[in-house]
Amino acid sequence: MTELQQRLFELQDLKYRDFHSRLMPGVDKDKIIGIRTPVLKKVAKEYMKEPGWAQFLKELPHKYYEEDNLHMILIGSIRDYDTCMAELKNMLPYIDNWATCDFPTPRIFEDHKEDVLKEIDSFLASNHTYTVRYGIGLLMRLFLDDDFRPEYPEKVAAVHSDEYYINMMIAWYFATALAKQWEAVVPYIEEHRLDDWVHRKTIQKAVESYRITDEQKAYLKTFR
Repeated sequence: MTELQQRLFELQDLKYRDFHSRLMPGVDKDKIIGIRTPVLKKVAKEYMKEPGWAQFLKELPHKYYEEDNLHMILIGSIRDYDTCMAELKNMLPYIDNWATCDFPTPRIFEDHKEDVLKEIDSFLASNHTYTVRYGIGLLMRLFLDDDFRPEYPEKVAAVHSDEYYINMMIAWYFATALAKQWEAVVPYIEEHRLDDWVHRKTIQKAVESYRITDEQKAYLKTFR
């Protein structure tokens, strides 16, 4: 066991591990140490003061789920865009669960949105489930407000997959888009442009959203 792994196991919460493992049925329970995210963020903050943290990013694949999450937190703290994107692209093929995939977008991406856009198409075209999911997540988190363009939901709607975690992210994207860009996005529901399962799940998630009006929810229900 490495020194870092020993430090992580000192923070182990077995009850939390048991609870969290039920949320990720496809992940081997033995891979999960059991550390809450706020605690892991404190570890990352301390670890970045040490000279070995950059080398840790090169040591792929990691053995434990929390190491993967620590990796994503560290990537998110990198302040140089090119370095950050390069490290992210190195990490994406090793992600094997939705929770690691859905870590917050690196802060530096907010200042380099046009550069991020150049990468998204390749993410969406990947054969790796969580690379595709991450790409959709970028469009959802960075490009549904002032930087929104009508071609972005077209990119997401063009993704067709049998993978549950991709389809759930597509539904999440469109439910969020309905809340933020109703006029541009509601035709995807009205014209049934999404795959059947995604169509129904989008409506379900939108109806559950507090950001969508009661009138809008009633209208969406007519397309179930």
